[in-house]
Amino acid sequence: MKKGKILIIEDEEALLSTLKLNLELENYAVLTAANGKEARNLFMENNKTINLVLLDVMLPEISGFDLCAEFKKINQNVPIIFLTAKSLSADKITGLKLGAEDYITKPFELEELLLRINNVMKRNPKKHENKYVFGNCEINFDNYEIKDINEKSHTLSKREIGLLKLLTEADGKVISRDEIIEALWEEDENASSRTIDNYILNFRKHFENNPKEPRHFHSIRGVGYKFTSN
Repeated sequence: MKKGKILIIEDEEALLSTLKLNLELENYAVLTAANGKEARNLFMENNKTINLVLLDVMLPEISGFDLCAEFKKINQNVPIIFLTAKSLSADKITGLKLGAEDYITKPFELEELLLRINNVMKRNPKKHENKYVFGNCEINFDNYEIKDINEKSHTLSKREIGLLKLLTEADGKVISRDEIIEALWEEDENASSRTIDNYILNFRKHFENNPKEPRHFHSIRGVGYKFTSN
């Protein structure tokens, strides 16, 4: 299971790529934006599931300070860490007064940043414990809604959500058809492997870049099914 979703807002392409790669290696889901308007739109769409924002101050179109103020109005609880070349004490005080959790000046050690992120995440545990996030995708087990690979919303049936819960909770392990049928169908219902196959095909359409070469939802011939988050 992903440790959380982080939005990185940084206009230096090389630094943005480095941060994204290292945070994904740390098992975070990552969203990225290279300018203020793009960042605002991403935050508006995802603020309920974003667990942390890494925010540069000097950005095209909208400054990091202005974005921080906007983000806090939309979701006061989202933690924000500034990553910036602006090292004056006055700038740091401005950032912290806006509600940022931390203010880190460039250049910085990557290991130190990862430790600070980990500390902030511990102080601000995920509020949406009944959601599952992998990559750009999300499953809400309470209201049966998902966000697909393109971050579009869909509503699934109770049984489909039940199957998603079984598979994601057993990340990396094979679940047999019999186990699935026993968990999701009553004894007097006519359950079939074909129905489960159709559910898996539907999941691939929603969650896979290429449904014909699935990365997450696997059929194990003669045995059952397996979900892998990575």
